[in-house]
Amino acid sequence: MRTVLSQEAISQFIQEGFLCLPDAFPDETARAVRKILWEGLPCDKNNPATWTAPVIRLGMYSDWPFIDSVNSPYLYSVFDELVGQDKWIPCRSVGTFPVRFPSAVPPNDVGKHVDASFPGKDPGNVFEWRINARSRGRALLMLVLYSDVGENDAPTIIYKGSHIDVAKILLQKDDSGLSFLELANRLEELPPREKLFATGQAGTIYLCHPFLVHAAQAHSGINPRFMAQPPLLLKEEFSLSGTACSPVEQAIQLAAG
Repeated sequence: MRTVLSQEAISQFIQEGFLCLPDAFPDETARAVRKILWEGLPCDKNNPATWTAPVIRLGMYSDWPFIDSVNSPYLYSVFDELVGQDKWIPCRSVGTFPVRFPSAVPPNDVGKHVDASFPGKDPGNVFEWRINARSRGRALLMLVLYSDVGENDAPTIIYKGSHIDVAKILLQKDDSGLSFLELANRLEELPPREKLFATGQAGTIYLCHPFLVHAAQAHSGINPRFMAQPPLLLKEEFSLSGTACSPVEQAIQLAAG
């Protein structure tokens, strides 16, 4: 297996729940993505007066620039090191795409949350999707920046180390885990954690532990923010025992004591 991460970077991922990869894909790819997205938006790129909504969600994208951005030999090596060889599925879509605009209207989707990974009794109800301690279905959360994102450009808020707190909650449950809404309602019980803003130039990717608490925020900058947060899918559930464990599994074991 090709090694690209330092032991310091791996330790940071286990303890803090994320890694930032600058220049994970070229700016040319990011520009191609933005061009496609602007064509799908119901507003004028050159007329900010038409940017009247704080966030517009676009559909699933599997065009070449999207797929190229999250599939490369470099990223595959990082996935192997964080998740384990042959344990993950290459990303073939970046999912729904929330484009955030500068707006005086506050967005209604800024609550703390952990992304769910497998369906509940009603697969069509996103609030009933579930998360369990073995992270069924999700190996990593990826925050993929397709535009430059500064502190005023609605960067995602990351709560450093919060994945450990969430793992402790999930470890108390059986394999059915908790629904998205059930877990979201318990996040205020967690101890305070340092906030970090997922900023960077276009081409940056944050790779996050699947249990990391994060939140959207209002855009107070000038230019729209283009970012996706697709999952890296998991072939099988993570193991909670044994010594030959990936960093994702080690973080869960750390929560178990």
